Amino acid sequence: MKIVIASDSFKGSLSAPEVCEWVACAFIDVLRDVDIVSVPMADGGEGTLEALVKATSGTTVPIRVPGPLLDIVDSAYGVLGDGKTVVIELASIAGLPMVPEKRRDPLQTSTQGVGTALRMAMDAGYRDFIVGIGGSATNDGGMGFLQSLGAKFLDADGQPVRPVGGELGRVRKVDLSGLDSRIESCKIAVASDVENPLCGPRGASAVFGPQKGAKPEQVQLLDDGLDNFAGLVESSLGKSFQHKPGAGAAGGMGFALLALGATIQSGARLVANAALLHSHLVDADYVITGEGRTDEQTLYGKVPFVVAQMGRQHGARPILLSGSLGHNLVWCPESYMTGQNSNLPVPVRSDVLSVFQELFVSLHSIVSRPMTVTEAMNDAKPLLYTAARNVASLLALTKN
Repeated sequence: MKIVIASDSFKGSLSAPEVCEWVACAFIDVLRDVDIVSVPMADGGEGTLEALVKATSGTTVPIRVPGPLLDIVDSAYGVLGDGKTVVIELASIAGLPMVPEKRRDPLQTSTQGVGTALRMAMDAGYRDFIVGIGGSATNDGGMGFLQSLGAKFLDADGQPVRPVGGELGRVRKVDLSGLDSRIESCKIAVASDVENPLCGPRGASAVFGPQKGAKPEQVQLLDDGLDNFAGLVESSLGKSFQHKPGAGAAGGMGFALLALGATIQSGARLVANAALLHSHLVDADYVITGEGRTDEQTLYGKVPFVVAQMGRQHGARPILLSGSLGHNLVWCPESYMTGQNSNLPVPVRSDVLSVFQELFVSLHSIVSRPMTVTEAMNDAKPLLYTAARNVASLLALTKN
């Protein structure tokens, strides 16, 4: 029996490689002679660099760059096993967890460090890039990113504007003539699972600003600033990008990358392709996938959804093993829903559950008893091992 383990991280408790390792241990302990292939996954956010480097036997290069608050932080970029493709992960340079909760304010954060990382990689001779832009603390439209690559953003007095979200509305002139000319010879693929436009009710500020610390009155300020900034950049380039899907990703970082000619792709699919997941699924019997919490949002291109689709295409039966399952992934007897008794209750399924049941052989949560989220996260390793061992024990019956 061949089993592929292709899971995302359990955010805040286990990295994707750790999840794969613990599931593999459980399966080997039960099945013993099973053929296990681990492919740690990510969707462009935290863990993307680690997943891709590990899957391709690549290396990491330590760097020091401006962080989300423009202070210098230790980070890294990854070089994939092909020796020519570099992975830059925004979450490890300007990620939300890097900002203390009391200081979370997207008016004061910047993507400058991401541009610095790209420039350093170009200095080292690299021209092929994968940029993961999930998990950001920023809402600066990529102004800091572009500024670090040579662009100039000036106020009404002709003075440089500080490259943070709160200053977008003060920009009156954009000068892109100084952009690093090496970018023209670069190929940049952007890993993202966000399709939002830059501005408006579905834009970066309205949808993602509050989770980054923006107060209600600041959301409109940020949205107006992005609109002002984007209009000036687009006028300078003679092209429009702000309404394209993904322009609003990472507080407008998607917009800045589109302006440089980058292509935005499904983060999970990009990682899966770079890790050659399809080649491992060809002769697999099952593929185990999961994430910290699975709910209806998973169907918008997150790791388990993409892995399950790829598994089905190659004949590998998908099994979901996540930290927790959303309330609409529960199958209730109709008699319970109506308060009536019946010896033969008819199951009631949500539309979301129906989709999951068509995709997966079975759905599992590692939570085994009533517990708080903190308790579940603290005990994630033993809970995951136990749940994986139970799944493996059921699969062992199919071998007999």
